Amino acid sequence: MQTVYANTKEKMEKTLNALANEFASLRAGRASANILDKVVVDYYGVPTPINQMAAISVAEARILTIQPWDVSTLPAIEKAIQQSDIGINPQNDGKIIRLTFPPLTEDKRKELAKNVGKTAENGKVAIRSIRRDSMEKLKTMKKNSEITEDDLKDGENELQKITDSYIKQIDEMSAKKEKEIMEI
Repeated sequence: MQTVYANTKEKMEKTLNALANEFASLRAGRASANILDKVVVDYYGVPTPINQMAAISVAEARILTIQPWDVSTLPAIEKAIQQSDIGINPQNDGKIIRLTFPPLTEDKRKELAKNVGKTAENGKVAIRSIRRDSMEKLKTMKKNSEITEDDLKDGENELQKITDSYIKQIDEMSAKKEKEIMEI
């Protein structure tokens, strides 16, 4: 049964990490290098993340600078940013690309907060799905007489405790991100 718990925790941890990355890439009105994590550039025919081609830094609270190691890639990086869904127009001065994040309107903040809630709910669904799969493994073990009825009940209680702790972490992450969005 310990292997079932360990596998469950491992899968739930991966879900939590994926959710954290998703929250980090949400634009909250502040400049953050994480927003470019999903943007890839066609670099000599190979899709390459921007952070592997350039130094990305936060110049000011609302300005992100991208300084490629190979200046000839500036147009390709600029094009990739324009085609992405981040909604910010890059400014190219021939050496550096600057992304200026506009302040968020109240409506946009509410929309982003709603998206955070939806993303968090999707994370909770994934966690519950992992719990359901683990419960099925325990029931199969009981059916195969590997564990007793009492072990099954204890196992179900333990899986529920594990699930509750991860759901709580998702709620905390979601509340923190919503607060961050609404405070700007």
